[in-house]
Amino acid sequence: MTEQQRDWPPRAPFAAVPFPGALTPFSGWDCSGGADSAGIAAEAAASAAASAAERGSMFSPGQEEHCAPNKEPVKYGELVVLGYNGALPNGDRGRRKSRFALYKRPKANGVKPSTVHVISTPQASKAISCKGQHSISYTLSRNQTVVVEYTHDKDTDMFQVGRSTESPIDFVVTDTISGSQNTDEAQITQSTISRFACRIVCDRNEPYTARIFAAGFDSSKNIFLGEKAAKWKNPDGHMDGLTTNGVLVMHPRGGFTEESQPGVWREISVCGDVYTLRETRSAQQRGKLVESETNVLQDGSLIDLCGATLLWRTADGLFHTPTQKHIEALRQEINAARPQCPVGLNTLAFPSINRKEVVEEKQPWAYLSCGHVHGYHNWGHRSDTEANERECPMCRTVGPYVPLWLGCEAGFYVDAGPPTHAFTPCGHVCSEKSAKYWSQIPLPHGTHAFHAACPFCATQLVGEQNCIKLIFQGPID
Repeated sequence: MTEQQRDWPPRAPFAAVPFPGALTPFSGWDCSGGADSAGIAAEAAASAAASAAERGSMFSPGQEEHCAPNKEPVKYGELVVLGYNGALPNGDRGRRKSRFALYKRPKANGVKPSTVHVISTPQASKAISCKGQHSISYTLSRNQTVVVEYTHDKDTDMFQVGRSTESPIDFVVTDTISGSQNTDEAQITQSTISRFACRIVCDRNEPYTARIFAAGFDSSKNIFLGEKAAKWKNPDGHMDGLTTNGVLVMHPRGGFTEESQPGVWREISVCGDVYTLRETRSAQQRGKLVESETNVLQDGSLIDLCGATLLWRTADGLFHTPTQKHIEALRQEINAARPQCPVGLNTLAFPSINRKEVVEEKQPWAYLSCGHVHGYHNWGHRSDTEANERECPMCRTVGPYVPLWLGCEAGFYVDAGPPTHAFTPCGHVCSEKSAKYWSQIPLPHGTHAFHAACPFCATQLVGEQNCIKLIFQGPID
């Protein structure tokens, strides 16, 4: 978002109608509903559309809190942590939360390199790093250290991300464990995320370009690369290096849209250059310099910190993205259409967003090998060893049988389509294009593996296509 004047309410694709096809039943469902169910759905959707138009809002919750009618603060973008469906398991608190908004600071706090010192004694190195200025120290040997001093940059704002809870860190990130079922204690003792993992520097002037750099300045305003860290002198003479487990970035091809395709994972250096990946995350030998690419973040760029992956959404990208209010309207439309269990004939309903971790009596369940949606039942077990392998009573297909959960984190959606597809094996539901996009993204796992994962819970995806189209049955009355 920018400070320029704009019509209000905003003229955005979803401002008047909260989702495509809002006044008709979902075309993506394989179901037949009665005329009354369509009328109920239309009435609910029309109500949602009217309230959305009245609010004139296309903003996510964090945006709405900061936007005043007259003066809009400049928003650079947001970082969203993959694996959390709208909030951390124990709730968002302070700097530790599932998403973080970057706003233009009242006063610039960016820094840029200035003086370079080549030091032969540890005492001299400490003296320079204690001057109160930001600096990066490259330890080449016991007898030689290169210290690069940084000076204030009035044209940029700096935001730091890492595991440390010390004050220089703006966004505290801990290891994401599959399924989001974890404890703070387990994360801290086993963490592979750096305490000062990376920094994002945003231009204070339009177009508010955001750039990412590996490593962050500590409480003493220093970055130290020890003897064992990968580091080198570039042909132009400036020093550079990599952090222990590295900061990886992937820019999607085609932006973050319905037509997006996965890009190539790269590693970002301390000075912001782009390199091919090392053989393993902590290998001593750096990859090859990729001169044709930069560290500028794009809408949909993924940042991997070896333990947590962040999605970067630009302010403009978020402006054209569905919000939680739109997702709630979609949930209400699904429930208003009164889908039924084809066997028990009981009406199914997705639970409210506030109860997204509690399995309820009317919760829809699905066979993930075929996509048939049912209510919960306790038959169809095919094996004593595979407790979750069930036989679908509709088509006799055998596969996982799980409760369905609506994907509530709006930042992960590439479009505003109806929630018709479920990830396998976790059962999180979102639009077809969003499901297919995330199903083909290889996310870093461990020191050298990559696999697709559900963005809402970080569960590794399985099956032929990693997701399945859901088959709902409408009411028979």
